Amino acid sequence: MLAPERRTRTDLIVAAALAVAVVVAASVIWLRSDARGTTSITWDGPVAVPAAATAVPATLTEAWRAGSGATARPLAVAGTVATADGGTVVGRDPGTGAEHWRYQRDMPLCAATSAWQTVVAVYRDRRGCSQVTQLTAASGTRGAQRASDADDAIMLVDAGTHLISAGDTRLELWRSDLVRTVEYGRVDAAVNPNAQPRSGCTLLSAGASATRLAVVERCPGEPADRLTLLEPVPDDNQEPEEFASSVLPESTAGTPGSDTAGTRVVAVAGDRTALYLPPGDGAGPRIQVFGGAGQAVGEYPLPHPATDAATIPATTRDGILTWWTGEDTVGLGPSDLAPRWTVPDTIGSGDSMAGALLLPVDDALAVVDPVSGAVQRRISVDRDTAGPVAVTVAGEIVLEQRGDEVVALH
Repeated sequence: MLAPERRTRTDLIVAAALAVAVVVAASVIWLRSDARGTTSITWDGPVAVPAAATAVPATLTEAWRAGSGATARPLAVAGTVATADGGTVVGRDPGTGAEHWRYQRDMPLCAATSAWQTVVAVYRDRRGCSQVTQLTAASGTRGAQRASDADDAIMLVDAGTHLISAGDTRLELWRSDLVRTVEYGRVDAAVNPNAQPRSGCTLLSAGASATRLAVVERCPGEPADRLTLLEPVPDDNQEPEEFASSVLPESTAGTPGSDTAGTRVVAVAGDRTALYLPPGDGAGPRIQVFGGAGQAVGEYPLPHPATDAATIPATTRDGILTWWTGEDTVGLGPSDLAPRWTVPDTIGSGDSMAGALLLPVDDALAVVDPVSGAVQRRISVDRDTAGPVAVTVAGEIVLEQRGDEVVALH
């Protein structure tokens, strides 16, 4: 019969050392982990999605305001208004501004937007604006997450089926689960070294539809900006598939030392892309429309040049497609992208309400007929900033992004 196993003093010492090592390793992982620097307070109370307004109000007064320096326009989705400032995203009651949920990390926010009925927040770490988290709008619970190389400053563009994250040297296209479908531009650790068609280019503007990703870029040694049309869902997300790419026929850079905009993507619908082209070579400011193979199919003059404030492509609200030039608001045909009308002297992008379009102007909101562009009346608004102002409507609440704040009016 075998003698029973006995633990020696050496066995006990080794076991204790292993236990200490596990505790130390776990502590190091915890101290360095993202979870340690994250606070997530969710909401399980009722959330009422506001009913659409039946009429545009005659007057508006301030109801509440909150800091939101990481958003370009107010985020109203699923009965919640989300504000994003510092390292914190807060879900609020639209009518009162009361906090429902909070998501906070110990790193700065690069940008936040709404897409697919969720809130998407992008944080900056040592790899740039690379830490991405999706939050359920009603409750603040965490959904999909991703991390990848990015520039230190990015712009988020909601393209409907996809979300664009674009910096000066690198662009990614994400689908609704935050899986990347396109990687374009700078690649620091390329798996396929020759996958990108060009290198060293500066990305200037981008927009997308379900069938086209349009990028305006300036590449070394080229005399003008380049328009590149890409497949939004290529076979390999690290190998862009081009439909067309060509240098625009004349200089399209903004005037140095001025606030005049260079080439911009105005809108992408189906396989059509509309670009803003600045004055040059005897031509005035205009919108040029390109087909799916990069061929020009139409050109339309604009009354004034766009300014550097015109950074976001056109937005669609209740089927109304509008683009803010930094000085005017242009209504576009939803399929041919041809300009239909222009409202001058607007100070930001608008939103639809009760069949009308609300556009911010000095000290007021202009109530505009979306078919003709005629200004029907003005609603006085007492603002403490001159602009730009971006408008979002949530039921009967009108939200304005004024600089680093969101202000709710009713």
